Amino acid sequence: MSLFGNDTPSAASDDLIKDSTDASFVADVVETSKTTPVIVDFWAPWCGPCRQLGPTIERVVKAARGAVKLVKINIDENPAMAGQLQVKSIPAVFAFKDGQPVDGFMGAQPESQIKAFVDRLSGETDIGEEAAALVTRGHDSLNIGDAGGAAQDFAAALQIDPQNAGALAGMARCYLQNDDIEGAKGLLAGLDDKAKENPDVKSVLAAITLAESGTNNQSENDDLAAKVKANPEDLDARYALAEALSASGDMEGAAEQLFYSIERDKDWNENAARKLLLTLFEAAGASSDFAVKGRKRLSTLLFR
Repeated sequence: MSLFGNDTPSAASDDLIKDSTDASFVADVVETSKTTPVIVDFWAPWCGPCRQLGPTIERVVKAARGAVKLVKINIDENPAMAGQLQVKSIPAVFAFKDGQPVDGFMGAQPESQIKAFVDRLSGETDIGEEAAALVTRGHDSLNIGDAGGAAQDFAAALQIDPQNAGALAGMARCYLQNDDIEGAKGLLAGLDDKAKENPDVKSVLAAITLAESGTNNQSENDDLAAKVKANPEDLDARYALAEALSASGDMEGAAEQLFYSIERDKDWNENAARKLLLTLFEAAGASSDFAVKGRKRLSTLLFR
């Protein structure tokens, strides 16, 4: 019986879409996927989101004209395979290819994402281009302060391409925005030297360095600011304040402290102010307005 009743075409009558069971899972999914990719939709009659998702998947699969097939499994009647695949909630969708699960998602999704999922499985899209688009959208979300939306896009990119350096860097930046320095470091710990040359990775590594170098304690920051105000020529205090401001995300404020120090003594403390300023530029991104304008200002100070 079809999930959607008698008022919709029977799934069993369509070679592209069929109901299956635990007993026929190997034949319908594993073996079939060796010649044609198979999407498995785990559902249940009581599941509202399943009723939203099901018709959309059917429509997209039919539109793919045989590039993929859809198998639907009622987990109330067939719990074994759902258990083996560790399905915790439904709807749960898995993609099988060459006899193995290769992709999947949980919950209802908009039709555009389901189409992208099917296109990816059928080879109609360039995985690298899709991951890059998600990374770009993730950075756009970060720029407007939507860390949650950014994390979703970076996670989706990593699902497509687990070694995508830009997506890893973006997710690490999301960790940093939640003050989870160790989580950010752990995410990037396994990257090789080549991946660490990725501009996004270099930028977030610099941001991690800044976050580790200072304090994010407002009381301590206020004490340092008062110390600088009392003695503007105390370059040690200015440097400590710059570290503290950068750790709290105030790069503009940190840069002003460092520029002041360079104006007074560009070689102070073995060029410490200049080195920290360059780290700020790296953390902001080499092409950011902050970095571009800052480098011009630094060059003016150093070579006047």
